[in-house]
Amino acid sequence: MDTATTTTDLHARARAHLQALTGNPGADFHPGQFEAIRALVQDRARALVVQRTGWGKSAVYFISSLLTREQGGGPALIISPLLALMRDQVAAAERAGVRAAAVNSANATEWEDIRARIGAGELDVLLISPERLNNPRFREQWAPELLRTCSLLVIDEAHCISDWGHDFRPDYRRIRDLIGELPAGVPVLATTATANERVVTDVREQLGVGGTGGRDVFTLRGPLSRASLRLGCLRLPDNAARIAWLIEHLGELPGSGIVYALTISAAEDTARILTEAGYHVRPYTGRTDAGEREDAERELKENRVKALVATSALGMGFDKPDLGFVVHLGAPSSPVAYYQQVGRAGRATESADVLLLPGREDPEIWKYFATASMPTEENAGQVLGALAAAGGPMSVAALEAAVNVKRTSLELLLKVLAVEDAVDRVSGGWVSTGRPWVYDAERYGRIAEARRREQDAMLDYEAGGTCRMQFLARELDDATAEPCGRCDVCAGPWYPREVDEEASRRAQHGLVRVGVPVDPRAQWPTGLPTLGIEKKGKIPEAERAERGRALARLTDLGWGNRLREVMVNDDAGRPLDGEVPPDLGRACVGVLAGWDWSRRPAGVVAIPSASRPRLVDSLARGIAGAGRLPYLGELEAVADFPARAGGRGGNSAYSLASVWGRFRVGEELAGRLAEVEGPVLLVDDLIDSRWTMTVCARELRLAGAEAVLPFALALQA
Repeated sequence: MDTATTTTDLHARARAHLQALTGNPGADFHPGQFEAIRALVQDRARALVVQRTGWGKSAVYFISSLLTREQGGGPALIISPLLALMRDQVAAAERAGVRAAAVNSANATEWEDIRARIGAGELDVLLISPERLNNPRFREQWAPELLRTCSLLVIDEAHCISDWGHDFRPDYRRIRDLIGELPAGVPVLATTATANERVVTDVREQLGVGGTGGRDVFTLRGPLSRASLRLGCLRLPDNAARIAWLIEHLGELPGSGIVYALTISAAEDTARILTEAGYHVRPYTGRTDAGEREDAERELKENRVKALVATSALGMGFDKPDLGFVVHLGAPSSPVAYYQQVGRAGRATESADVLLLPGREDPEIWKYFATASMPTEENAGQVLGALAAAGGPMSVAALEAAVNVKRTSLELLLKVLAVEDAVDRVSGGWVSTGRPWVYDAERYGRIAEARRREQDAMLDYEAGGTCRMQFLARELDDATAEPCGRCDVCAGPWYPREVDEEASRRAQHGLVRVGVPVDPRAQWPTGLPTLGIEKKGKIPEAERAERGRALARLTDLGWGNRLREVMVNDDAGRPLDGEVPPDLGRACVGVLAGWDWSRRPAGVVAIPSASRPRLVDSLARGIAGAGRLPYLGELEAVADFPARAGGRGGNSAYSLASVWGRFRVGEELAGRLAEVEGPVLLVDDLIDSRWTMTVCARELRLAGAEAVLPFALALQA
């Protein structure tokens, strides 16, 4: 069969899959889509596709996956950076008749079933995060077979592979090695909507590993302007004014959408204030549990919330074609990152509103994140020295106690060092490889300078000297961009610019409230029956805690600094314990005095602490004394509670399993509970995953407590 005949036959089969994918019997390819499919399936090429959000990049790799499977290949491997993106990709695959599954931290209880489906030939596509490539269990048990049978490798959001990408992820650099290990003739596809020429060049070079060095990579690049977006930028004097604008005008924005904030704290505080103002919104951050994220995504897609108030955790690839608006409280640090986030809106509508409310504090936040994400020679030296001296694996917690590096920066630094073969992640923690390692000051200097230029460009965008869409497209090196005629630069402000005095008062009141609210868990994590816990779905109202309080987040300024001084570990990584300091005790009383509970607590109960028993006991008794409340005692710690496979881990199901059955209400405490009328204040030193509070509150509710109000010194953030 000649090449023309082969191409005609391939086009017919590919178009049939496209029509199944879209549910439209008349569907045909956008310009460039079939050319990319042909390069992968017929030419077995390496390809880079840079096209705007909504163009149909996922159709290219799903159809190519099916076609390579029809040729007898194994499952395609798709590397995808975010859980929300994976969920959307699996759902889209199923609509297209593609049998897909994902392996990530949120579904560890399903991994063995997925492996069995791969072995039985029942999967067409497997999605993984780049972090899986550095997981010892995945490297040993999954990678060899996947590499042997893989028929197509897809790198989604491929700008993450580049040092110069706006959302560089260290583990993406492992993909270069993965490409080099693929059998000959396995096609590779990289896709993104946010790559300028420098990122394109870098990605092409990495795709060319083991082959042509990038010279023969099939590259498809289209125009990036989005005609449906109406862009604007409104400067307001402070954070309270920005939130007040939302209180007053969020309901006027079309449909449902996303409100982006730069930090977890800002997202959670804004969601709380908007909820109290009568809006149905939900927070969505890196601290939101996987089950709650899925529930929030579903509510947004079904237009049952006005907005998700999110950090960049809700970003790349989130698929809601009719998303009506995106508002930013504070600007991302680069126009490219901003383009990527606003690209969620208006994919299948004629119009969507996009408004930036920048803050004077934005450059300081950019500086903080840039510092946290850039390894320093001093920090690297401390970590390598500690690992070399340990002589065995060290956990992140143990390393944190041994070096003067914050947890977030430490975890990122370990990933960078692992990619550069200086350290290795093994069972039990991290070890030094002993290989020579030199800090590449010149490279990091060039990256830092590029980041500074991006920040300056973001300030130029805010200034509004040219059409906003044209500005964003040209930052992505799209020379075809022309003025949009719709943004506030082209057509004048389309948004209200005044802020009502009452809205300002409500916003200010919400921001200065004493203490940090702690929302209760409302849903059991997925996968619990696999761990022997027969719970799923919503947690019954009668078993839930109420909204709680903590004095401060450990990452906060002010009281957060003081809490970090108290909640420290010794040189061996063991928590130091002692009575609650008087200044923290007085601050806690202030939080309780400002708490707007519907009914005052009738008693105080403590959670037994294995790490800081004196701190928790003195805190609970001190609160009881200051509030003239009865101290009812503490829950009992069950010494022989059932151990479950997996132990504590990042997965929410395992975190819950590690405390399920660990606490109970003893006879004495049950008797005292029966004598009080009203809510119980439940006290601990630290709230992290919220599952300990959830389990303990449930025990108290089942024992007859009318309501449970969680309180802790610190909230892990």
